Amino acid sequence: MRMNLRRGWLILRVLLMVPGLARAQAVQQSRTLTVNGRSGPVKITEIDGRAYVDLESLARIANGTLAFSGSQITLTLPRSAPGAESAAAPARPPANTGFSKEFLRASIEEMAVIREWRSALVNSVENNFPIQEDWVGRYSDQAATSLGLASVSASTDSDRSAAQLVSNEFENMKALSVQLLAEHKNMQHVTPESLKDDPLNQKIMSCARALASMTVGAQFADDASCH
Repeated sequence: MRMNLRRGWLILRVLLMVPGLARAQAVQQSRTLTVNGRSGPVKITEIDGRAYVDLESLARIANGTLAFSGSQITLTLPRSAPGAESAAAPARPPANTGFSKEFLRASIEEMAVIREWRSALVNSVENNFPIQEDWVGRYSDQAATSLGLASVSASTDSDRSAAQLVSNEFENMKALSVQLLAEHKNMQHVTPESLKDDPLNQKIMSCARALASMTVGAQFADDASCH
């Protein structure tokens, strides 16, 4: 009763403070009001084209509180719960992780070519066969083609990261071939032991093992030997 009396005095004061407001045409309608996702029925009063809503109804719908102290009115609305905005936001699509089947197949093919390429070089050194530019070039061209197919098929983040490592392996293999060709042209004898201990050759083997491990797990894991 006391609350209704205060609200009546509030409306009366507003009418007295605004000249002509008491004479303005007022139209009251029932509407549904939504505040921060909470909805409820309210009485809307339209005066001169403006819509007014009862403060008590507003506080009730918004789950807030309304307090009166003399001529002061305090409307307190609750803060959003932590994570509420995140819950209301559209769900993000899952991260594009792991290796795609297409990239996995193409990268395995590329590493098989590189493995055959290196085996041919090792076999030539171990049997003291000449290392010829023509067959080295064929291996290089075949590996370049396979690498291109692997790069094009990369569609996930893991694919693209691994494709860079496979590309580094290809470049290191080319560098080793150039090195052995140069030593052959300069009549430098390369022993199997010296090739085995060669830092670049060891780097290639370590990277090959790391890439093979990634293939088995179907997940990318960076490895320093592939850089």
